[in-house]
Amino acid sequence: MSVAGLVGLSSVVALASPFMLRAVLDDALPHGRTGLLTLLAAGMVAVAALTSVFGVLQTYISTTVGQDVMHDLRSTVYARLQQMPLAFFTSTRTGEVQSRIANDIGGMQSTVTSTATSLVSNFTTVLASVVAMVALDWRLTLVSLTMLPLFVWISRRVGDERRRITGQKQRQLASMSAIVEESLSVSGILLGRTMGRSPALVDDFARESRGLVDLEIRASMAGRWRQSTIQIVLAAMPAIIYWVAGLTVATGHPLVSIGTLVAFTTLQAGLLRPMVQLLYTGVEVQSSLALFGRIFEYLDLEPDIEEPARPTPLTRPRGEVRFENVDFAYAPGERTVLDDIDITVAPGSGLAVVGETGSGKTTLGYLVARLYDATSGRVTIDGIDVRELSFADLAAAVGVVSQETYLFHASVADNLRFAKPDATDAELHAAARAAQIHDHIAALPAGYDTMVGERGYRFSGGEKQRLAVARAILRDPPILILDEATSALDTHTEREVQAAIDALSTGRTTITIAHRLSTIRGADQIVVLDHGRVAERGTHEELMSKGGRYAELVTRDRTALTAA
Repeated sequence: MSVAGLVGLSSVVALASPFMLRAVLDDALPHGRTGLLTLLAAGMVAVAALTSVFGVLQTYISTTVGQDVMHDLRSTVYARLQQMPLAFFTSTRTGEVQSRIANDIGGMQSTVTSTATSLVSNFTTVLASVVAMVALDWRLTLVSLTMLPLFVWISRRVGDERRRITGQKQRQLASMSAIVEESLSVSGILLGRTMGRSPALVDDFARESRGLVDLEIRASMAGRWRQSTIQIVLAAMPAIIYWVAGLTVATGHPLVSIGTLVAFTTLQAGLLRPMVQLLYTGVEVQSSLALFGRIFEYLDLEPDIEEPARPTPLTRPRGEVRFENVDFAYAPGERTVLDDIDITVAPGSGLAVVGETGSGKTTLGYLVARLYDATSGRVTIDGIDVRELSFADLAAAVGVVSQETYLFHASVADNLRFAKPDATDAELHAAARAAQIHDHIAALPAGYDTMVGERGYRFSGGEKQRLAVARAILRDPPILILDEATSALDTHTEREVQAAIDALSTGRTTITIAHRLSTIRGADQIVVLDHGRVAERGTHEELMSKGGRYAELVTRDRTALTAA
């Protein structure tokens, strides 16, 4: 409201100048009234000063409000993306997501920041100018407004054209962002150079960039000739007014006085400028609708996994995990990944899940952490359905250590504190010692302040895995999901990481998704999955004595290790 008030006050104050100018030409100068002339001149200067002050205040307030709106929009989109299921991120390129937040929202900034103010300001100025022009002479006002419908029609056509081009341009920007994110990451650079594909990647990027250049030119030139026509007609309007007024003077019956004519054309100039701005703003708003559409595509997404309105509290969890007749499919109508899973994991015990690739092992573990929800049946912790728990309680109860360790481009200490932001240095060191990585960190020149590099590329695979274990130890969850945490490591490194994992697993309910079966012989219970169903279950000895699916997998694993 403060912006609208300033805009309205500024418009009204600015309208005083033409009337003072008429008084100067028709009264003060012809009659030699120097006192009135001085007063009118001072008033015109005061109007200019007040208008400038109002303009500065208006810019400050509108920019502050606009930036607050941009902040809320960015934060809302980011928060909504945080709620999206894993399936969304596995099917959407990271560069596309980054482009929506950076390019699309960034492209909306000028519209959000200045459009509302511009609309109010220009509309108020146009309305006040028309009223003042009618007060001066209604006949000249009608002549001035005859072309307005044509201008509006042209602007709408231009806006529609720019809206289409803007959508294409943002998709092109998203494609470029995806190329940059994928090919200029550490992994992308390594792959490109080792495969000799760096020149091809440069060509791909150049092609996308050239496409963006073409779209930028099209966007800039869209409707330019039509808008030029508007500018020509608007520039001719004062001349038409002078011509009409001049014809009446020649007949001996002047339509208006010289002062009124000059004041009218001054008002007309003040009318034409905001009118053009209004038309241009309309074009910008139509162009921005493409950006708003892309952003609201994300805001309109409904999370598959939502926090319960009234979560059941989970205090001092014992760590019992149950799968009760659980079925799971990634989408309705798709193949069932898990089928009628019924497993109980006692508090503090260890469950190992084995099977061929694609048998549903990882999905089973992710259901406990509620990265996915069961299609039917339920997964419980201490008898409480995980869908009834708050996200905070579930995250505190379940920790996940996966094969692909993710480290931020930050210090070692910051990466560890991601699990526990208020952890002391002593707690960091204790967790690192338990994970058998403290001595290595301490030997680095900057110790725990060492930057790990993008995705932790300054550390080996085994070191990153031990950092992940240390992070899990620091969080201290009663239930631990180990998703093939050692499968990508060599035998020596695997022993070191496995020792750290054994330390982490002590006293916790542990569900191990196993690839190398040598690491799970001591599990209290082993479940063999085959095409999403439980094919066998028992201890290592029991399953080996059966000579079934598990025994076959163990034999194959031994053969592979021997060959290696």
